[in-house]
Amino acid sequence: MKTFRQMAAIALVITLFASFNAAIYMLVTSRCANNFGTASQLRSIDEENYRPFAENSRIVKHKASLQMADDLPVLDGATALLPVYAAVAHAVYPADSCPYDESGYLPGSAVQYRNTVGAYKAVVDGTADIVFCAEASAGQKAYADEKGVELVFQPIGQEAFVFFVNAQNPVEELTQEQIRNIYAGQITNWRDVGGLDRLIHAIDRKPGSGSQSAMLRFMQGKPIEKKPFAFLGASIGFSFRYYVEGIVADGHIKMLRVDGAEPSAENIRSGAYPVVSPFYAVYRRDDPNPNVHLLVEWLLTEEGQRLINESGYVGLQ
Repeated sequence: MKTFRQMAAIALVITLFASFNAAIYMLVTSRCANNFGTASQLRSIDEENYRPFAENSRIVKHKASLQMADDLPVLDGATALLPVYAAVAHAVYPADSCPYDESGYLPGSAVQYRNTVGAYKAVVDGTADIVFCAEASAGQKAYADEKGVELVFQPIGQEAFVFFVNAQNPVEELTQEQIRNIYAGQITNWRDVGGLDRLIHAIDRKPGSGSQSAMLRFMQGKPIEKKPFAFLGASIGFSFRYYVEGIVADGHIKMLRVDGAEPSAENIRSGAYPVVSPFYAVYRRDDPNPNVHLLVEWLLTEEGQRLINESGYVGLQ
């Protein structure tokens, strides 16, 4: 009898364990299998590829009619816009103005690379003169106000704010409202937007980054909600078009159509793509260096706008 009870107990444990595993498979594993990878984990830019005056640099290499030799404005900015401001330095500054070694740009270089968060702090603190960024976050504007600094935001171009998934994900397009509902946690499965029965892993970015600030504006007040177990699902990410298409150029991801329109340069110019953000040359209104205003004015000329367009972005002209 004792042996029978022991065998029955063992059988019960096995049955419970099997039932638990089956439940987990049905509720989680089956929805996350073949989850198309992590799509939104884009690698960071390799700044070596976008240095001014470097022989193998991928920047546009023009010499501008405007040339500066002294009182060079220090340029800094967002990761996604490094190809633009590095090309500006190459076009306007002398070749010895941007010393660089394996640690990065050296002190005294007229180009720095501190990304959006660092660049906004630098322009307020006075260690950069012009930063090339998307619109500042509320926190970055508050920091400028706290320091008594008035920033000037001069639009110099525009760019599509894009959403992307793994190339194997069958979903090709979403509406703006669907994207907002995904990030608000109201749509949690790709099945509900025409895809497969997989959880949605909606990944956001570092607070204060240009793309995260743009995403918060896109959400129009809806809070971004994290869902349990979402990290097991098929992901969706966001960034700016040229960063995804030109800098990272990852064949494993694809940009989605939004409201039926592709995020192409033509659709940005025509207004067909619905989520477009300006990017700015940002400087302190009280900056005493006259070359700051001279350089910003040059960016709006035909020559400056051509450099922006040829760098892969969409100029105002």
